[in-house]
Amino acid sequence: MFFQYKQAVVVRQDLKMSKGKTAAQVAHAAVSSYVAARGRKPDWASNWMEEGQKKVILKVGSLDDLLEIKRKVAQERIPNSLISDAGLTELEPGTVTCIGIGPAPSDSIDRVTGGLKLL
Repeated sequence: MFFQYKQAVVVRQDLKMSKGKTAAQVAHAAVSSYVAARGRKPDWASNWMEEGQKKVILKVGSLDDLLEIKRKVAQERIPNSLISDAGLTELEPGTVTCIGIGPAPSDSIDRVTGGLKLL
């Protein structure tokens, strides 16, 4: 099946988060980014929901790399959500862990994240 829409979550690898912590941060990013898309691009959000909610989870090596992705996403005008940790478990409060991107047209997301590796 071909998906016209998808969501991406890009996670920092330099933080060395546990699997559970990573999963929680990815979930925060997915939900928050969907809410952003629903507000800014409701047609993208509803089409993505109808298609089956395709997601890809990708990785970057540092905060600088993640912020560069954020800059590119903003240039493309793709709804997104940068996630900062509350600091209750493994990380210091305010640590930026990941970014949720979209849902948006797959080709738009690919222009930003196409060179990243899967987590």
